Amino acid sequence: MVNTPEELGAWLRLVLTPGVGTESARRLLAAFGEPEAIFAQTETALCQVVSPQQAQALCLMPDGCAALAQDTLAWVQAGAGPSRCVITLGDADYPAPLLDIPDPPLMLYAMGQTAHLPRLRAEQALAMVGSRNPTPQGAENARAFACSLAASGLTVVSGLALGVDGASHEGALQGAALGQLATIAVVGTGLDRVYPRQHRDLAHRIAQNGLILSEYPLGTPPLSPNFPRRNRLISGLSQATLVVEAALPSGSLITAKQALEQGRDVMAIPGSIHATQSKGCHALIKQGAKLVESAQDVLEELRLPAPDAQQALNLDKQAPEDAFSGSDPERALLRVLGHDPVGLDALQARCGWPTAQLQAQLLELELMGQVGRLPGGLFQRIGQA
Repeated sequence: MVNTPEELGAWLRLVLTPGVGTESARRLLAAFGEPEAIFAQTETALCQVVSPQQAQALCLMPDGCAALAQDTLAWVQAGAGPSRCVITLGDADYPAPLLDIPDPPLMLYAMGQTAHLPRLRAEQALAMVGSRNPTPQGAENARAFACSLAASGLTVVSGLALGVDGASHEGALQGAALGQLATIAVVGTGLDRVYPRQHRDLAHRIAQNGLILSEYPLGTPPLSPNFPRRNRLISGLSQATLVVEAALPSGSLITAKQALEQGRDVMAIPGSIHATQSKGCHALIKQGAKLVESAQDVLEELRLPAPDAQQALNLDKQAPEDAFSGSDPERALLRVLGHDPVGLDALQARCGWPTAQLQAQLLELELMGQVGRLPGGLFQRIGQA
């Protein structure tokens, strides 16, 4: 871990030098050793490893670098709150799985249960990603799968985004045993801010029972290009990526593509043929991703033992009608709803009820958590794991 102002300043200078990417930086490190040794070289010596333009840039101190080094060291040494550290490529605490990906970050900022960093293993982690605007069923699937998989001993890795990411983190926190590294959130901002703001409380709980990681310096705002780039770390930390729900153009499919490029497995949960959020999962399955219907399927694919309590997510058998405490009309409405999204007119044609009665029963089931409301005036029954 970085401990001195000089060491931290040299690493930040290397990362922040314009025009010097991670590939060039790794060549420089291989040639000269630590960053402090790189900046002790002449421009002529640097030109033996990188381009003249890059060598010239390396001889100049990036604006704000010294102040950022001071702020970062103060952040690391802050006494209150969860543990914080900055680790660099080659540190003993650097996560081993990231050394196997094509583009490991030069620096990682970590907050939370940092003692787990040197013990991270890809075979003990599963990435879970999906839509920022999932269906109610998709959000419940993410939470239930993550809860069950964490209870099986896996660490759930995701990106702290709204929707499936947040539900996955929540489920992992719920299912993990005391002392277990429940979940890892890889974010696209500096660790001195939480994005989105709605997940401030969630981020605090992750820091208590998991890890929050970023490759971006403190003060980095939520810039659009940073989020697809950080996805390679989500997949890289894990032995497989599970896509819960995803539209065809989505960051989740970028993560799945990166997982395949890294030699990791990809799995997907199927959904309704009528739901836009399922199109990406169906495309992945057509391309060879493992179709999973339960946490048990995931564990079998990963060749991990499943605890006796593991339950399949079977939408046709779960929540039997006589288990509902509602009236007969409510049970009848659940039966005609099925499990695909359906509009009010189509539902009315199925049951023949007056509009007012149908809307009242739907609201009752929605308040009970048995029915979700989708965009476009659609409704969908929600299954429980």
